[in-house]
Amino acid sequence: MADLNGFNAHDVEPNAGFDPIPTGKYLVAITGTEVKATKNGKGEFLEIEMQVLEGSHKGRKLWDRLTLRHPNDQTVEIARGTLSAICRAANVMRPKDSVELHNVPIVASVAVKNRDDTGEPTNVIKGYAKRDVNPPGSGRPSVPTNGSPVGSAGAAGVPPWKR
Repeated sequence: MADLNGFNAHDVEPNAGFDPIPTGKYLVAITGTEVKATKNGKGEFLEIEMQVLEGSHKGRKLWDRLTLRHPNDQTVEIARGTLSAICRAANVMRPKDSVELHNVPIVASVAVKNRDDTGEPTNVIKGYAKRDVNPPGSGRPSVPTNGSPVGSAGAAGVPPWKR
């Protein structure tokens, strides 16, 4: 039995649940990374936690997994290519530690797919790109397919990762 310290459900709004966010491009920042062992113990993956920074889904979390050590060379090659895309998007070309990729705004291409185990819809990351604040000739921030603007420098022109 767990002591709930007088919790009263009348005082707290219930969570509505977390349906996947719609397919589109989102400005995100990596907020956490952790190396974990694969289920069979024959490899390791880097689990990446991201948070949406703008738009109607601001604050939502997304995850990606990059299998960087595995007996299957193709699996590792795909993960290393994805890590390269993240590094290029964050402009951190030779990170010594994954923490160097944290809190840097990048664009994640998000899709929805059904889980293999439950059939429930879930988000997957299809790619990463550098934030294009001022596309050539536009004079304004770019807008992803989901209608949320992809970042601006904000107050006093200081990017959020330098505040």
